[in-house]
Amino acid sequence: MIISEDTKRENRIPPGQHEITSLPVLHAGSVQNIDTSKWKFRIFGLVEEEKELNYDEFMSLPQTKVFSDIHCVTTWSKLNNLWEGVSSNTIKEFADVQKEAKYVMVHASGNFTTNLSIKDFLEQDVLFATRHNENPITSKHGAPVRLVVPKLYFWKSTKWVNGLEFMAEDKPGFWESNGYHMHGDPWKEERYSGQSNYI
Repeated sequence: MIISEDTKRENRIPPGQHEITSLPVLHAGSVQNIDTSKWKFRIFGLVEEEKELNYDEFMSLPQTKVFSDIHCVTTWSKLNNLWEGVSSNTIKEFADVQKEAKYVMVHASGNFTTNLSIKDFLEQDVLFATRHNENPITSKHGAPVRLVVPKLYFWKSTKWVNGLEFMAEDKPGFWESNGYHMHGDPWKEERYSGQSNYI
């Protein structure tokens, strides 16, 4: 199991945040209810060969567990989360990523996207999660697969993931195009770049 470094801080609550015990449901639009028999995970962009996995193929990849805290841009933090799924580093190795790739765009059902640098994407505690606290993730929390990026605000942990695009240049995803910060470090309070219609 991987222990996220932020859980070892003396003060685990970033500035402007408060601790809660439940996991709220926040999203734009309606919940995406996805049939796993039809779900596909597409890997494309700056890779040697585009690949597509069905759910069974995705679940056959090596699994890992991550213990982390999560911090939402709306000011709540939930400590002591246990995630299970496929590490971002496993996906990178499987994808045979070209050296020119410096960023990734995570794609999800409902036309949701979010951008990450390769450095943030390949942190040891980043994974594509299918379970939370030993239970399968539900649709309202991003099933069948959601990205979890513990060191950044929780909007970067995209729900309903179905693809990963490797890119040479950075560009904004859905939330970043609607006023959220391009990076999103909670310890630096990188919340907004301007007024958002979804706050």
